[in-house]
Amino acid sequence: MSLVLMVVVRLLEIYELLLLARILMSYFPLAPGSSMAGIYSFTYRATEPVLAPIRRLIPPIGGAGMAIDLSPMIVFFVIGLLISRL
Repeated sequence: MSLVLMVVVRLLEIYELLLLARILMSYFPLAPGSSMAGIYSFTYRATEPVLAPIRRLIPPIGGAGMAIDLSPMIVFFVIGLLISRL
């Protein structure tokens, strides 16, 4: 595997970790101004440009505060396909 492909794969893996961190942190309340809020803000800004277009195509399923957002699962699936093809 060439160096460029290795870097691309590593970047995709890092993106998966950012996405996982965002998902896990969304389950916990964050105090504004805390260090965790800063980390969540970073993960949100890094992942939302990819998740938002998918969310527009496939809106969250359910309602009344208990909707399931499928966009992260789709992104994980696509990244997994990309990594397996590289």
